[in-house]
Amino acid sequence: MGKEKFKILFISGKLGDVDGVSLEVDKWISVLIGNGHEVYTLAGRYVSPVKNVPEDKQYLNTAMGFDSSQQRYFEKLVFPYISKIPTHLTVNQKDAVIEDLWVQGENLGAEIYRIIQDRSIDLIIAQNTNAMPMTLLGGIAVYKLATEYKVATIFHHHDFWWERSRFSQNRIENLLNRIMPPGDIGTEHVVISSYSAHILRSLKRVAPSVIPNCEDFENVTVKDDYNGSFRKDLGFSDDDILFVQPTRIVPRKRIEDSISLVSGYSFRYPELKKRIKLVVSLYQGDEPDEGYIERIKTLALEKEVSLHLISDRVSSVRLTDSAGRKLYTNRDVLVNADIVTYLPVWEGFGNAFLEAVACRVPVIVSTYLVYKTDIKNAGFKSVEIRDNYDSSGNLIIPDSIYPEINDVLFNKEKRSEMVETNFRIGRKEFGFETLNRKLENLLNSYGDEIRASGRRLEKSKANYAV
Repeated sequence: MGKEKFKILFISGKLGDVDGVSLEVDKWISVLIGNGHEVYTLAGRYVSPVKNVPEDKQYLNTAMGFDSSQQRYFEKLVFPYISKIPTHLTVNQKDAVIEDLWVQGENLGAEIYRIIQDRSIDLIIAQNTNAMPMTLLGGIAVYKLATEYKVATIFHHHDFWWERSRFSQNRIENLLNRIMPPGDIGTEHVVISSYSAHILRSLKRVAPSVIPNCEDFENVTVKDDYNGSFRKDLGFSDDDILFVQPTRIVPRKRIEDSISLVSGYSFRYPELKKRIKLVVSLYQGDEPDEGYIERIKTLALEKEVSLHLISDRVSSVRLTDSAGRKLYTNRDVLVNADIVTYLPVWEGFGNAFLEAVACRVPVIVSTYLVYKTDIKNAGFKSVEIRDNYDSSGNLIIPDSIYPEINDVLFNKEKRSEMVETNFRIGRKEFGFETLNRKLENLLNSYGDEIRASGRRLEKSKANYAV
């Protein structure tokens, strides 16, 4: 990435997990370190240590966490419909809450700035802190660092608060409009799809760079001695047909549509029914919906689908749990899959799709918006279900889909041609070479501001010493 090497601080509410933000941070860090940059991280929580970053460069500040006491306190007050019983506030009470929130965010920003001074950080890369209000203090802190301390900041937005119903009715819309995301001069914005770029240009009058989710196609997971025991370990036979949904369990992922799909396939091919299992690999996640897991379990029982929720056996890295059991990565699960179900009603991009492609697994995909605008046109071969929904919000699954699925499962030649074509396209369009090139262009275009930020920081350190 040119001759200049920077000290870069990634800031996020949570890192080291299996969610999309954590995964993309890992990829960016891998590419940046590979090109000689020095990387630090700061998060409110580390589910597991960040790969490739020494532990003494991984800072923890629990006030930034999605589940911190501060976040939970302010969430209940400023997002009244998150709680079953909305909290009532007078105008004066609301103003006092917002002032308290702002002061605590400023204090957090000052704490982070001391780290920036101590480590001579050249650049902050803020991961969704100023797009999704799941770390309110973190969002204010980063905003203050970027606009008042004038630290060079790249805001990497994965999705936005107005795309989540639980945040759409709130008591801090002026604050959110100001900082999530900000439109101040001197800041740089990155989004993961052309659709998000269009929205941000329209709402904020900023010109973001588009860097899509990418995948390491040069170091892909394959069947090996570790994941070769996955089926036996989880109670599946070699003869079982594993439909794998490699996502978190949140409503927008539409687990219920995958259940209906598997049920329909089993009905069409009853001789296979006992062998068919639907596996959902990840946890409930950070988009709470009380009762959703129970609803999908009930639906699976009603539709006689063998549903397996295995998040307790999946981690961002291979390790063993307290009982000595193997924990598998999502990619370990995927290389053991027969086919992937990926039917979201909305996605910021599509990490799960690329992971399946890299693991050479065929995908059944709904044609959600970003798939149509940024993924499909690359030429991928998938079993596609049009994003057409009935009056109850359920995906309409045409009967013609089931023979197509069956062909992909049992026609070895067709399956091989599909997954190898997809792998070639994925490596070319969404591999690390693409990520490397786009990050290089980003740092080069923002280089003047990074250098100016460094000069301001050296001056601040001299004044602080005095």
